[in-house]
Amino acid sequence: MMRLETLFVHGAEGDPATGAVSIPIYQVSTFRQHTVGQQGGYQYSRGNNPTRHALEEQMALLEGGSRGFAFGSGVAALTAVFHLFRAGDHIIASRNLYGGTSRVLDKVFSRFGIAVEYVEFCNLRDIEAAIKPNTKALVMETPSNPTLMVTDIRAVAALAKERGLLTIADNTFMSPYLQRPLELGVDIVVHSATKFIGGHSDVLAGVVVVKAAKLAEELHFVQNSTGGVLGPFDSWLLLRGLKTLGIRLDRQSQNARELASWLRARPEVEKVYYLGFEDHPGHQLHRSQASGAGNVVSFDVGDGDFARSILAKVKLSVLGDSLGGVETLVNLPDVMSHGSVPAERKLQMGITPSLIRLSVGIEHPADIIADLEQAMKL
Repeated sequence: MMRLETLFVHGAEGDPATGAVSIPIYQVSTFRQHTVGQQGGYQYSRGNNPTRHALEEQMALLEGGSRGFAFGSGVAALTAVFHLFRAGDHIIASRNLYGGTSRVLDKVFSRFGIAVEYVEFCNLRDIEAAIKPNTKALVMETPSNPTLMVTDIRAVAALAKERGLLTIADNTFMSPYLQRPLELGVDIVVHSATKFIGGHSDVLAGVVVVKAAKLAEELHFVQNSTGGVLGPFDSWLLLRGLKTLGIRLDRQSQNARELASWLRARPEVEKVYYLGFEDHPGHQLHRSQASGAGNVVSFDVGDGDFARSILAKVKLSVLGDSLGGVETLVNLPDVMSHGSVPAERKLQMGITPSLIRLSVGIEHPADIIADLEQAMKL
């Protein structure tokens, strides 16, 4: 078995039909069929496409799942997963989910009679107490966005298995390079592939990988029926991005450590959230289930106006809603990534008007630090 770093490069090994080293972009909607009602093979790109299929196979290989599915965005991927449930079902979700996840649950799936209850996933007893006869799934994101709270994946998956529930994990922040939840007992892994998998802020995509073959068949039915599939060109962009994921994240993680240490020494900064610090409350647990701290650093400057001033003055860093790109991205979660989250829940998550999230890029760390330093000057 090849090591993970090698799988990123050689997992989807070219095109068997032509020998092309890079999987071709099969920009086609319709395929010639050899018989009426042909079963198997390629027929129509909503159901299957060779470029997307190569990406889905590669993601399944990297995550250790039975099958992967690619969608037009991370939220489209989540939406497909939530279509596995029906009216009357109850879902227990981590309070610390990405704002877009809670929005689609609260504002869209609630219309169809699916109830969602948010609890603190750091406490297994809280999860167990929330389970009802109609509970069908546990939904987690670890580490959480943006305060990097850590959930015990093994424990949550074991509880779900004991109670006959599905486990769904958002693995966007870590990618399969640093964390593989399916190996820890999770049933379904979701990625906003826009982030680290693409890695260059040039593609919108989502990926789901599932563990069991039966569940894969159910999800493929949803994917084909609802049609939110990823196009061939975007699939090719993700395949290309995957080849450099390991080396990008290595550099980003190294830069994040330097930046977090610098921020912690700044008098303007009241608190730094970074998984690489040994005194982070989730540090040891995270080390037991992931192989690195990642590139996200969040810090609180204690004053909302000051935080906005910093973001108005950055020059090298990009003010934007995304993360995981090669460039350093900064964000004010209170009004950007988590703007749709109710105020009370944001405070429970530690999201204040003065909290800034950094997705550290691959630039020279001294240049990132210099940019933040000039932005902090009054």
